Amino acid sequence: MTRSIGHGLSKQVAQALLAMPADTGMAWTVPADYQSVHELYRELRTGPYAHLRDVTLAGLLRRFWPALLVLALVLTAWGVHTVRVEHLVQRRTAELRASLRAREEAEARVRSHQEQMEHLSRLSILGELSGSLAHEINQPLTTIGNYARSLLRRHADGRLNDAAVVEACGEIGSEAERAGDIMRRIRDFARKRSAVREPVDMPALVDGTRKLIEGMLLHAPTIVCENDLPRGCEVLADAPQIQQVLLNLVKNAIDAGRDLPPERQALTIHLETADKRLLVHVIDQGCGLSAEQQSHLFEPFFTTKPDGLGLGLPICKTIVEAHGGRLWAESNVPSGMRFTFSLPCHVAAN
Repeated sequence: MTRSIGHGLSKQVAQALLAMPADTGMAWTVPADYQSVHELYRELRTGPYAHLRDVTLAGLLRRFWPALLVLALVLTAWGVHTVRVEHLVQRRTAELRASLRAREEAEARVRSHQEQMEHLSRLSILGELSGSLAHEINQPLTTIGNYARSLLRRHADGRLNDAAVVEACGEIGSEAERAGDIMRRIRDFARKRSAVREPVDMPALVDGTRKLIEGMLLHAPTIVCENDLPRGCEVLADAPQIQQVLLNLVKNAIDAGRDLPPERQALTIHLETADKRLLVHVIDQGCGLSAEQQSHLFEPFFTTKPDGLGLGLPICKTIVEAHGGRLWAESNVPSGMRFTFSLPCHVAAN
């Protein structure tokens, strides 16, 4: 019924519809539920729901408040989670920074202690090798004094000539350079300094080590240097540290043959390459070591010497490994030991 239809007409139509016989295939009755009608009106936004056509904030709130409530809860949870994550990130970052600082400080202390140990090891080696240093230094000084007194006597006797002065001055200068060279090598080796990696000429380093030993020992054994390195082969290393390793190994080799006949006191330093690595072999002809002793050689405080501390070889092993190399020992045939350390080769730029 619409507003333009009178009440009487609508009543007659309703009576006629309700009175229709059932055999016509259609039947009319009074509805028990108008919900479907309301839903149709609401969907069409007409009739009593015509106000839904007007979009207002209040209407949106009434219509979508469950979704808005869920969205608000999600946003709140996301905000709380973001704040919590940010707090955790800041706390973890602060802990990580503190851990990194502590690690850097610990590494700095380890490096400092390592440098101290290496320096003390060098001083210990020098102390053991310098028993006859006074004699070696005294010999050139005595020669210098003799030539100086000879010049004075010739001058007093009136026999001083230019040739004698030139000869004496030349000998004095040569002996002074000899004494100075011994002291310079000792001072350079004993000097405490920070480690610096640079290209090192191993044959020159071996020769310098040999001269240092021969200048400090009264009766130094024969040291044979065998160089089988290809031309231009170098290592990137800290020269004093590698010289410390070499000097320690040579000193051990000298000690191994100290009480043997002179022909068995000689030792060999052999340089060669293998698999892009430079190998340094220090070979003696001593009595060698047992398999049990060899298994403990590089353990701290293990020593086969009555007056040894057992720190030389562990320090040498640490130095070589810090350079990316390896240090090991094996029995030599027919007698003695062969100590070998390897270092990565460094090809010098042309």
